Amino acid sequence: MRRIAYLLGSAVFFFIAPATGILYLPYWITGFRFSPEWFAGARAAGAFLIALGLLPLVESFARFALKGLGTPAPVLPPQRLVVTGFYRHVRNPMYVGVMATITGEALLFAHSGLILLAAAAFVVFHLFVVLYEEPTLRRKFGADYDAYCRHVGRWIPRVAPWRPEARSEAGAAQPR
Repeated sequence: MRRIAYLLGSAVFFFIAPATGILYLPYWITGFRFSPEWFAGARAAGAFLIALGLLPLVESFARFALKGLGTPAPVLPPQRLVVTGFYRHVRNPMYVGVMATITGEALLFAHSGLILLAAAAFVVFHLFVVLYEEPTLRRKFGADYDAYCRHVGRWIPRVAPWRPEARSEAGAAQPR
């Protein structure tokens, strides 16, 4: 029953936070109108980037609820350190997904304002991660989070997934 509550909480947060960056602001900037002089190849690349960005974003939201026993929202964070799924490749798949989606929208709608939005999102995400998220996770999960950080990059995905020994979501790494 708790997992259903976490899924609902994650869904609500999804339509507040990431949807602001990938739906509301892009619509406000572009009206979701296509530029007539833009070529089909750029639109196809944009659609591909949007799909590529949404995949880790949505999957990670669900993983936080089902495996981490919490939500991506700072007010109801996961109880377990999530280090599987896309988290085996990059520490911040949700943020990377949002930036890929916005960049894809920039190509799809041929609008430079969305490139600026993606750049601004990166700056905000980076500052939030470095100043709040990482110190909080380090305090909460200690050595498990430090080991994870040593093996998985913050922004650049690794090709081969990191394979930690059974920890975190399996229950070994509980908050300290």
